[in-house]
Amino acid sequence: MAETLPNVDTDPCDLPESLRRGRPAAGQDPVKRSQIIDGARRVFIDKGFEAASMNDITREAGVSKGTIYVYFANKEELFEALIEEERGTIFKNMYDVLDNADDLRETLVKFGKVLALKITSAKVIQAQRTVIGASDRIPELGARFYERGPKRGHDKLMVFFNAAIERGLLRIDDVDLAAYQFTDLCLAGLFRQCIFAYRTKAPSQDEIDHIVRSGVGMFLKAYGTESLAAEESHQMIALEAKR
Repeated sequence: MAETLPNVDTDPCDLPESLRRGRPAAGQDPVKRSQIIDGARRVFIDKGFEAASMNDITREAGVSKGTIYVYFANKEELFEALIEEERGTIFKNMYDVLDNADDLRETLVKFGKVLALKITSAKVIQAQRTVIGASDRIPELGARFYERGPKRGHDKLMVFFNAAIERGLLRIDDVDLAAYQFTDLCLAGLFRQCIFAYRTKAPSQDEIDHIVRSGVGMFLKAYGTESLAAEESHQMIALEAKR
């Protein structure tokens, strides 16, 4: 049913008090919603998805259980809202680097470094562990997490590769597979080491730079064209001439 808006001729005294005073309606206060999500974040990190309860979140957030249910129908919905907020904060503007593709190799290096840095960060590793733990009981939650996060990023990378193919810089028969290969080359074991806590500290910038540049080199050796080689040769000559 469509939302009914107050008639412009309605007497202000007939409107709900929250609207007359300019206060958010029930379930619409962004400060209260953020308060609940912050409390849930601490509980999920401490207990994991399965062990966390709405009572735990109520206590941690400092709100009543009735207030929580005004904003979120259940623990699953609250967890998804938390994941969406984290994703928006952590991965915001991550794909902007792909908009500037004058130098294909350096663009891929820049993107790969940002990708590896984000994926191996403590926040992302913790979030993915929690999602994996919850997915056994709620597989649709894991599926939605993948579709709204990794799958969207994968699709954007495919668009970038298709554009490079049209420019004659790449020759790829299976772009979908190549996008997965590129991601794996940029992480080269880092994700598994972090997700299983074999590595307790995030990789350094120097380590990420080394891994990504090596991965990009392998990727372009497999899929780069003669046109790309010629373009890079011209760039090298121009760079030498400036020195």
